This record gives sequence, C-alpha cells and structure tokens, in this order.
Amino acid sequence: MRVALFATCLGDTMFPEAPKATLRVLERLGCQVEFPMRQTCCGQMHTNTGYRREAKSSVRTFVDAFADYDAVVAPSGSCVASVRHQHAQVADGDERLSRAVARTAPKVHELSEFLVDVLGVEDTGAYFPHRVTYHPTCHSSRLLRVGDRPLRLLRNVRSLDLVELPAADQCCGFGGTFALKNADVSVAMGADKARHVRETDAEVLCAGDNSCLMHIGGLLSRQRSGVRVLHLAEILASAEGDDQ
Repeated sequence: MRVALFATCLGDTMFPEAPKATLRVLERLGCQVEFPMRQTCCGQMHTNTGYRREAKSSVRTFVDAFADYDAVVAPSGSCVASVRHQHAQVADGDERLSRAVARTAPKVHELSEFLVDVLGVEDTGAYFPHRVTYHPTCHSSRLLRVGDRPLRLLRNVRSLDLVELPAADQCCGFGGTFALKNADVSVAMGADKARHVRETDAEVLCAGDNSCLMHIGGLLSRQRSGVRVLHLAEILASAEGDDQ
C-alpha cells in the first residue's frame, strides 16, 4: 500500500510536531510513508469563507499531488472533512476535476480512522504516564463521525490515565474564520471548554485538530491553568524513555 502524509497548512507552518508524530506512528506500524512535495492547502479556508472559485486551484493541486497513492493520512479531522465533503462542491461544473476528486477523496483518512479502520490497529505501542482528557473536534465528530476511535487508541496507551471531558460534544468556539468574525462569542465558547478541561484535573488536553488545540490552549495558557495541549498523534507516537 502506497501511503502519503498530508501535513496540512497549520501542521506545516505552526504545529509540525503533529505531522512528524503521524509519520512516526505509521512507520512504527510498518507503513512506508511518502511526503509529496507538491502538496499545499486543501482549500478549506477559502471554501468556508465563500471563495469557492478561488479554492479550485487548491483542490486541483491536492488531487494532482495525491493521485497515485492508495491512502492519504492527515492529522486533522477538519482538513479531511473538507476534502471528503467540500472538494466535490468546489469541482462542480468541471467534469475533469470532479472525476479526479471522486477518485482521490475516498482515499483520504483522518489518523484515527486510518489506524482503526484500515490498519486494524488500536494499540500503537505508546507509553504516556499522564492524566489526559480528550476533546472531540466538531468536524471529526459531525462530518467524519470518527466516534470513539480516538478514545479506543488512547485507552491502549500504557500508563495513560484517561478522564472524561464534561460537555465534550460542545464546540470549542474556534471554527476557523468564525473566531475572527465573531471573536466575543468564540472566546466565550472557548472559556466554557477551558473550564470543563480544568474540572477534569487533567495534565494534558488531547484532540485530533491543532486548530482547536490552539484556541483552547491559548485560553488555558492565559488562565495559567498548567494544562498543556497535545495532538493525538503526539501521544500515540510517544514511547518509554521519551522526554514527556
């Protein structure tokens, strides 16, 4: 199986440890992973803001970059949801692009989906001796319906103490450009989420999207909560002897 890593814009520019950790997990499990250098943005930012025409070049670049792979894995439910649900809308009216999207989009997987559904793995051999709570991000939950896959993976991490997050299904308030256009509402929603995180007495907040972790983590930091945030991939890639 030819597997490609899709790092995403946020991963590439701000949170490179998540795609790096994704690579480590996949290689630990025996996958030979390639990183297509032609990859860029999936176009989600443009599409969500109403610039569908401007997103078309990003979609075209995406399908060209990943056309030859059997599977594409990304550490982002948000970006994978965009590929699987928005690319067809962007390509509508362009028959050639629509056919390319139809071939490529079904091969794109969020990390926990790929591990559990494609590789059939729930234990990545990780070791992480900390109290952790998990935030299910909106796109992974509502569009991809990853369900309890991330939790099943976390429960198999040695020495990890997993605690339930109150009101876990509530949005953290980030929502991409929503946080810019509706800052007051976004911060209020994030404050509620941060309060629930603190209620768990967790040392670490985990999620499958760094965009949400950036938002919640910023609030937790300003509150001097002592809670750090880590992408799911970083925990699944951890091993005994690592600096944790």
